[in-house]
Amino acid sequence: MRVSARERVPGKLYSAPGSDPNLQPVMSQAPDPAAIAPVLAEALPYIQHFHGRTIVIKYGGNAMTDESLKRSFARDVVLMKLVGMNPVVVHGGGPQIGQLLDRIGKKSEFVEGLRVTDSETIDVVEMVLGGLVNKDIVALINAHGGRAVGLSGKDGGLIRARKLVLRKEGASDEDETVELGFVGEIESINPAVVDTLDEGDFIPVIAPIGTGEDDKTYNINADTVAGKLAVTLGAEKLILLTNTPGVLDQQGELLTGLSESRVQELIQEGVITGGMLPKVRCALDAVSGGVRTATISDGRVPHATLLETLTDQGVGTQIGRTREVIRPS
Repeated sequence: MRVSARERVPGKLYSAPGSDPNLQPVMSQAPDPAAIAPVLAEALPYIQHFHGRTIVIKYGGNAMTDESLKRSFARDVVLMKLVGMNPVVVHGGGPQIGQLLDRIGKKSEFVEGLRVTDSETIDVVEMVLGGLVNKDIVALINAHGGRAVGLSGKDGGLIRARKLVLRKEGASDEDETVELGFVGEIESINPAVVDTLDEGDFIPVIAPIGTGEDDKTYNINADTVAGKLAVTLGAEKLILLTNTPGVLDQQGELLTGLSESRVQELIQEGVITGGMLPKVRCALDAVSGGVRTATISDGRVPHATLLETLTDQGVGTQIGRTREVIRPS
């Protein structure tokens, strides 16, 4: 059974910022080389297992705003690529969109967690996600030795979208819908441009924007894009970085490994609710679509992506087809 990064053996190296006042987020003194060697050896079977395979990472939350966490994420992705993995990054940017809307005096409106996106707002969304945020991530990865290329779902016909239709709660009439504007859902994904970048040893960084048959631009939930893209690419693993430790039980303890059936039980029992529910459903959809494992990881932990990929303990809650947590032997 895996344990979370905050339940590691004595001498922990990592903790989520603010999660424990007695722990530092990074090592405060030089490590003993003899202690580092087993850590590197532990990573070997994971490097071998994931070599040549695709790992889709949804990048968001504190990992996108804290400068130290941003640097650790960039180093993680660069290292993954250098040892032969194919990381694909899908990013959010809700807070940044909200900040720019505030600056131009436009109020943000949400319905069931979805941003109402009129014609003026979609211009801001595209500018922030496809421009400012995307290019910042690309520059950060490249500054740490990677070769990242920024895309939106509009590039190379990557994401074909359609308008998302949201029914009013309790509505019986199909005409009783909520107008969300240019909020979309995925109709299809053409991965050709991502495959080309992977083959050229580039790291794709994707903004969750798509184009409809009407040639209009649609804003799509980044978790959904990451999950659907993982299925389309035949990814080995999906990682969703969040601002929570993972899925918690009724006592508030982290559940480190769950099967599809156990997740469904926890949803029915009301253990998984609120903002965690759509992330869990995204992970379930990815696994049922052929992705071997999907992990809801604590993005507040420095190097969470690397710890989740290359260590026995991992970071967060890993969901697979069976209750057993899948790790290389």
